[in-house]
This record gives sequence, C-alpha cells and structure tokens, in this order.
Amino acid sequence: MTGVHGYFPPKTATGASALIPSPPWRYSGDLLTIEYRTDPARVRELLPEPLEPAAEDPGAVALIWADWQSCATGGRELLDPVLSQYKETFAVVRCAYRGRTYSRCVYIWVDKDFAIARGLHQGYPKKLGSIHQTRPHPYGPAPRIEAGARFGATLAAADRRLAQAVVTLREPSETGGFVNGHPMAHHRWLPSIENGKGLALDELVESGAASFEGGRPWVGDAELELFEAPTEELARLEIHEPIAAYYRQVGVVWDGGRLLESGTSGVR
Repeated sequence: MTGVHGYFPPKTATGASALIPSPPWRYSGDLLTIEYRTDPARVRELLPEPLEPAAEDPGAVALIWADWQSCATGGRELLDPVLSQYKETFAVVRCAYRGRTYSRCVYIWVDKDFAIARGLHQGYPKKLGSIHQTRPHPYGPAPRIEAGARFGATLAAADRRLAQAVVTLREPSETGGFVNGHPMAHHRWLPSIENGKGLALDELVESGAASFEGGRPWVGDAELELFEAPTEELARLEIHEPIAAYYRQVGVVWDGGRLLESGTSGVR
C-alpha cells in the first residue's frame, strides 16, 4: 500500500504540501516588549487547573510584538521569504505549577497560516491578525538602536484595532524583561469528534528554547492603549501600572517540549 507523508497535514505522497516541516524550527526576530501590571484576578481567570497564579507579581503582563524570519533545518525558507517571514503580537503572563514559575501565552495573533499551525502544535492559542511595528535601520528616517529612538506598533484582528503602542528607548539594559523569561506552560486541547465526549487531547506541556542568542537589550518607556472588540478579550488585561518597555534582536531554536500531565485541566 502507498503511504502518505508530511509532518503536518495535508499529508501527501511526497509530503511537499505539509503546512509545516518537522522541528527543529529556527527563528530570527526583532522584539518589542511592553510590561505592565493588571488586576491579578484577570490573570487568574485565564489559568486552567492545575495552574496557579505566580507567587510574586501575579498581575504582571508582557505584550510583545515580534517581526520574525523562520525556517527549518537547511534554511530553504529564507530564500523564499513568503515561507519564512511573519509577524505576531502575544500576551504573556506568569503562573505556577508544582512550585515552579512558568510563563504562559494567553492571547496571540499572527499573520501567516504556517505560524498558526506551529502554534497549535506547541499549545499557543494563535489567531489571525494584522500586526505592524517600526523596523530599525542605520540609514534614512528609520530609528537607530540608540537613546531616544521611537518605535510604533499596532495590532488588529477581524477589522478591529486591539492595541497600539509607542516605545521610546532610553538606555542599554541587562534584561529584556521578566514576564516572558521562564519555560512556557501551555495546554494542547482538541475536542472529541463525538459530541458530548469532551476533549480527545488534553495535555499540559512545557516548552522553551533549545538554544538562544540575543543582542544587547534596550529599555525604555511605552505609551500603550488597548481597545475593546466584539470577539477579542485582550482589553480585559487592562493597564493598571506600567513597568517598562524593551527592544531586542534574538535568535531562537525550538525543538520540542515535555509532557507535564494529561487529562486534568477540567476544560470541556
């Protein structure tokens, strides 16, 4: 019998049509990170069992814009840029599991289908959106990476603007922020094909970078606004107190995760 091939659907005779290749996946990106504090209860409502709020600063949020180039081993996607370039905006909080602090992505929007597919595999709740951010450049009117440089960023989904920001760099930093600085604790969920049978897949997983490199972070200040929308809830993580904003260029490799437990989230 003839088999079908491919890491992810559609599976075909050759596997060339698969939406995403097998890991490891490699990323180069420019990140704008804005950290602030919200009502800890708004974070708590996004944490299914068995996750609990972080012991310290449980209301801390990071809203991150990322302009990525990504590829699999061999890097062929970089020479066909439509397959490698995408942008995303994601909201990260912190949580605790068995006494350890984790980061968790609670909302995320991307602008390419392959990025959504990777997110489904990793446990990111990815949706389509329209994401833009100012790119640095050493010539012309674009900002340089220096004190006083200003970067704009916007996020929209389903024809509604959800967030906009202006980040002004102040000085080099020893850190790019703390909210997104832990391994990720995500759930992988898939409803049963039979109505009323709950979840066919219910896994709590840990994942993170298999390797990481990055340029010097810069810290600054941010003007951030969140907007209500009929089908989005980012604005529930309302801004109570700004913390800081950061810019950093990074390189990351993702190569799988680890199952923490299954069938215990209580989600139906």
